Amino acid sequence: VQLQASGGGLVQPGGSLTLSCAVRGFTVRDYTMGWFRQAPGKQREGISCIESRDGSTNYEDSVKDRFIMSKDNANNTVYLQMNSLKPEDTALYYCARGCSLPKQGIIYPQNYRGQGTQVTVSS
Repeated sequence: VQLQASGGGLVQPGGSLTLSCAVRGFTVRDYTMGWFRQAPGKQREGISCIESRDGSTNYEDSVKDRFIMSKDNANNTVYLQMNSLKPEDTALYYCARGCSLPKQGIIYPQNYRGQGTQVTVSS
């Protein structure tokens, strides 16, 4: 199993980035997938989930209305479109099979996760 995240980089506040996570070893159509991030000195947090059964999405409050998670079943890839980026979005971002949004009562065990891609928001 391999989850390869890409698309991170340095962006100015207010800018946008789209992260990709190419998956090998299982089919994203069959599993709920999530994006996580971990900022220096902070705990890892789940920020988004996309359900396997209907493709519906849910987000952590701090990214809701700014980030959009999607998936392409044909290419076995999940995406995270990030808009209106803020300095506090700076973190290592990675995708996982499973997701975690505890405030919303959404937790799927994270069996696999990728190595992450760095996002830095700074002027």
